[in-house]
Parts: sequence; structure tokens; C-alpha cells
Amino acid sequence: MARARSSAQTSKSTSRTGKHLPSATLGKRRDTPFTYAPKLLEAVPLSTSREFVCDRMWVSNNCLRFTSLCPVTGQPDWADIYLNYIPATQLVESKSFKEYLGSFRMHGDFHEDVCRIICDDLVRLLAPRYLEVIGQFDSRGSIAIWPFVQYAEPSDEAMQKLLSDRLSGYAPGKYAPQYPRTV
Repeated sequence: MARARSSAQTSKSTSRTGKHLPSATLGKRRDTPFTYAPKLLEAVPLSTSREFVCDRMWVSNNCLRFTSLCPVTGQPDWADIYLNYIPATQLVESKSFKEYLGSFRMHGDFHEDVCRIICDDLVRLLAPRYLEVIGQFDSRGSIAIWPFVQYAEPSDEAMQKLLSDRLSGYAPGKYAPQYPRTV
């Protein structure tokens, strides 16, 4: 039979103080606003500490429970947001991306505009070779809206071709992984 813990043991705080957390962005505690806050986004440089044989990379960051507000009714809109990009020199820092997406929680905008805002903010931050944002918003009134927004570096012919090929081949759900809802 397990011994019951005393109230002093159970009420003891287990949170870490600033001295226990690393000074890198990932470990910092900060106030997170609950309205759209692009200032939360941070970029980190691609590693240059060694010579990589593979110099091309495709990065995917997926948010499986994004929420924002309907600008008309104020009701919550739920979505899966998929970010795919080919970096030039910068990566989006993952914790800052999570907090940035969380800042939409009390922000009201149409689904299409939410995806355009995310794409625009990330392009301004990262200056990627290619970037796409896919939103798979849950249905409302039996209508599911799944925006697909892209950017390609204008002077990069290969990325312009990729943009054209992905757009012409797009079908809802085609470029987003199919995760079970239990993930």
C-alpha cells in the first residue's frame, strides 16, 4: 500500500526558476499574448558549423490543433495548419512558431486570410526559397475551408517551377499528412 503524501509534499512547486532554464529562446519563459502577435516569431540560422553533403532541405512544421475566431460570429474556428518550406539561410524557431500560432486564439479573421497572414509573416522573417501554408479548417455549417497559400523566391527559377507545379497539382489534402485525430 502506498503511503499518502503529506500536504507539504503535494503543494511544493515543481516549476523551474530562471536559473534552471537555458538562456536560449527555447528555454525562456515569456508572456504570450492571446491576440495576433507576429513579434513572437524568431528565426535561427542554418548550421554552418560543418560542411553538409546534403545542402537542400525541405522542412515541415505541423500544428494539429490551431484555433482562431470567426470574425463574424466570434465562435472558435479549429484547424490543422501545415507549414512546408525550403529555407535559404534561416529556420523558424519551433517554440516561437508554436507561441505565434497560439497568438491567433483570440484573433478574428477569415480562414483564407489567416493562412495568408501566416505565410506573409514567415516569408518576411525567413526569406525562404519556397514556402507554403495549408490550413485544413473544420467544417462550419457543413462547409470545410482548406486554404493553400504559397511563396517562391521570384529570382529562383527552380522555386518558381515548384510553386507552379504544386499549385497546378493541388487538391484538398494532397500535400498535408493524414494524422489520426489521436495525435
